[in-house]
Amino acid sequence: MAVMQSLPSSPSLDDFWQRLAHCGTGVLLLDYDGTLAPFHEDPAAAVPYPGVVPLIDRIVEQGRSRVAIVTGRSVVDGLPQLALHQPVDLWGGHGREHRRADGSYHAAGIDEATLKALLEVDGWADQVRAAGGRPERKPGSTAFHWRGLPDASVAAIRELLTRQWNAAPEIQFLRWLEFDGGIELAAPNGRKSDVVNAVLKDAGDIAAAFLGDDRTDEDGFAAIRGRGIGVLVRPVRRRTAADVWIRPPDQLLEFLATWARTLDQCGPARAHSQTLQ
Repeated sequence: MAVMQSLPSSPSLDDFWQRLAHCGTGVLLLDYDGTLAPFHEDPAAAVPYPGVVPLIDRIVEQGRSRVAIVTGRSVVDGLPQLALHQPVDLWGGHGREHRRADGSYHAAGIDEATLKALLEVDGWADQVRAAGGRPERKPGSTAFHWRGLPDASVAAIRELLTRQWNAAPEIQFLRWLEFDGGIELAAPNGRKSDVVNAVLKDAGDIAAAFLGDDRTDEDGFAAIRGRGIGVLVRPVRRRTAADVWIRPPDQLLEFLATWARTLDQCGPARAHSQTLQ
């Protein structure tokens, strides 16, 4: 494991650790790409930072935390890159999919109008490939990736998608999501804020944190405000609704380690379900 850097001094973060120690239980919501794992041109090759998996496993084994991964990826087949030894809940497609720790799976339905709009977006794939991009079809959305391409190619793909979008007002009820490395056109339902709200709805007196890096995480940061802490995980700070900014990987590892140490000091764990309803 890398030598970890100290976490930033922050009233929000200091208050959070006190609350976690007081409650003795926590909800830990974690984005994947850019947060737990560095970005990679091939998403299948984006594996977690060294040290992340043992720390998450340790937190789950303590039996005091509900842990969930909240990602824009599809989780139909789980998230094999994470390779946890302990099962956790997986929320994919920004919340449209839910694969529980017990392996059961549910996906939000898509109405006929949305399906028709997504099929039209799928029709743009060949043009994006010709421009050097990589289309990715997911349940309820299509993402167009350009990570690693030269600036001229990125500009050409963006211009292509913008032109197609402006020429099709009938599909503009879809969500246009800009992320670090591309653009995703998605069904209206499914937001990371929906996951935060669902998980915390009946959580009771518990300390909650949502860690993310991208603009697609901002609604999650906004949703947890006042009920927990939002943590921006990025090498460079940007404008955000999060309460705290930390740099990966060292400060991310220190955050997870501090979570585990804090709950270690709370004594034997009470019975605590890992399944998020």
